[in-house]
Amino acid sequence: MEAVTISSKYQVVIPKEVREQFNLKPGHKIMFIPYDNIIHVVVVPPIKQARGMFKGMNTDVLREEVDEER
Repeated sequence: MEAVTISSKYQVVIPKEVREQFNLKPGHKIMFIPYDNIIHVVVVPPIKQARGMFKGMNTDVLREEVDEER
């Protein structure tokens, strides 16, 4: 992996190898998730790509008692 430098505008350049590995293009979204002094960078899939990802999931599960009383 290659280290990158944060610019004066708090921007970073994603290294070419990473862009190619994850097929990142201009306009794609990523999230920064901080956890225990580590920043995880996660690619956010387009909504069209997420369609059907939970197909077949059982939605008949009962909610917790607090939600049932509402």
